[in-house]
Amino acid sequence: MKFLRTPDEAFDNLDGYPFKPNYAELDDHEGGKLRVHYIDEGDKSQSPVLLMHGEPSWSYLYRKMIPIFVDHGRRVIAPDLIGFGKSDKPADRNDYTYVRHVSWMSQLVFEILNLTNITLVCQDWGGLIGLRLVGLDPDRFSGVVAANTGLPTGHEPMSDAFEAWKKFSQEVPEMPIGSIVSMGCATKPTPEIIAAYDAPFPDESYKEGARIFPKLVPTSPDDPAVQDQATAWEVLKKFEKPFMTAFSDSDPITKGGYRILQELIPGCKSVEHKTVVGGGHFLQEDKGEELAGMVCDFMDQYE
Repeated sequence: MKFLRTPDEAFDNLDGYPFKPNYAELDDHEGGKLRVHYIDEGDKSQSPVLLMHGEPSWSYLYRKMIPIFVDHGRRVIAPDLIGFGKSDKPADRNDYTYVRHVSWMSQLVFEILNLTNITLVCQDWGGLIGLRLVGLDPDRFSGVVAANTGLPTGHEPMSDAFEAWKKFSQEVPEMPIGSIVSMGCATKPTPEIIAAYDAPFPDESYKEGARIFPKLVPTSPDDPAVQDQATAWEVLKKFEKPFMTAFSDSDPITKGGYRILQELIPGCKSVEHKTVVGGGHFLQEDKGEELAGMVCDFMDQYE
């Protein structure tokens, strides 16, 4: 598989991102290897918090939250999805599929890092992939926090905001990654922060993953991911461990999506769900410290 690797110097002097890089090699499913990047902070003997980002961001999105979890005594794992951040970026958008993304993250989380007793925190595509990981091996997870995300089956209508975003992602000549993140925030980030979201993508050739992701969301019953989604949902409908929704109040893309999770997942019944006031789609950017505090309180309740 042909891939691109963002030069290390692109990530020099990023605002608020002092974390040491960690790398592992994954099977690319074509006889080769892809390098995945992940943050691994805190005490490695402690239970891990797995922070899963979405589209078109990267682990930089969690920079405000990571120190809070470390101070709370946790190990913190924050991967960059393949195609994003410091991870390798396949050059052909057809090399990106939903099932491959799940496989790549399961290789890292289950096989290479062998994480157990995981608290999953997931947003956007971090949920579409992270909740599939829960479906694959629920015993590895002790709790889940779902923020502005879900696990669509192809049978429910998508929001007008999502459809507009998908159309934009396929038609815009140059995909302005940092500006897209900025538009998804309730409070406009500084130019330095916007530049940090642009950093993984030196030119358009690096953005094939970001381009294709919106089209990989299952939006019809004949989508190739539908059966895998249904299989994961069968597990989630029996998942009785604590499951908290923490959606923001200002996200038109996932507005109201927490209702499906709360209705169908048994673990939602025993926890107090949260609304992040003043948060946009990228609530980690808008209200990262507040969201981290909610997650810490959540973890304290079930330990």
